[in-house]
Amino acid sequence: MKKIYVFIMSVLMVTVLSASGDLHLFEVENKDGAITPQKIEQGFIQNGFGIAVNSDMLKPFTIQFKETKFKIFTLMTIYHEKISFDLVKKYPDAGIFTPLGVGIYQDKKENTLHVSVLTSDSLKKIMGFDDELIKKLEGEVLSTLKKILPNAKHKLSPNALQEERELITKYELETDDDAATAKENLFLTLDNGLSLYGFVVAGKLDLNEHMDNSPYDFYEGYSICKLPVIYTVALTNPEAAAFAPCTLAIYKKKDEDKIVLEFPSVYNWISSALIKDSDGVDVLLKAQEQFESILAEVVE
Repeated sequence: MKKIYVFIMSVLMVTVLSASGDLHLFEVENKDGAITPQKIEQGFIQNGFGIAVNSDMLKPFTIQFKETKFKIFTLMTIYHEKISFDLVKKYPDAGIFTPLGVGIYQDKKENTLHVSVLTSDSLKKIMGFDDELIKKLEGEVLSTLKKILPNAKHKLSPNALQEERELITKYELETDDDAATAKENLFLTLDNGLSLYGFVVAGKLDLNEHMDNSPYDFYEGYSICKLPVIYTVALTNPEAAAFAPCTLAIYKKKDEDKIVLEFPSVYNWISSALIKDSDGVDVLLKAQEQFESILAEVVE
């Protein structure tokens, strides 16, 4: 017999403006197109990272919306082969950024390539804990980008918008089934729900495969996209690509009889990327509502 618990957890309420911006922003001259997402991917691989997703969004944009203003728009997710998983072993919530998003974009009207990635302070704020490994992960990401883009200008985004809503959305399912059966049943319902609402699983990462002596029976990272969300937000705030695709962390600790599903709420996009455009805000809030509906169905 199963007991079901559903709740949305507020990891941290942001009641004041952050002291600095939440995004690292890189800009580099790329008139000749020599810097490509593939070059950036190889740079990360050569410096101790794995790649979970490297999705060129130009074709999907053009197919669904008949146009795109970008000559480059790529969603990449990365994980450090050691630091990322050391974090997850200590803190289950760290899985919502394992893998971590890297936005890569260039407008057709400009010669500048842009790269965006979350700061360590923003990761701490969203995940709700502090650990030296977060700063260490940031250091590896930044040093790698500076090797790949030695001529790039680097700055922080403006101060984040005030946000008081929940930064992590979390659902729990208590079960006395064995781990394999519980996992199979859950993922079947989840995949059906995502398809029904038009969400796409851009990639999957089995975190347990990267952890020796894992404290989890299973730990899966689902990289989730919804094309209208990314397209609409990118029109005004392409730097928000650092949040896409969203990672849905799904895990069961060995010493617990519950499965946890959690993801970073869309309110982080709005706050960290300073999204004020009504179309962008509306499409994000709708996605949040739909995603919650899917997870509620999963744990019923």
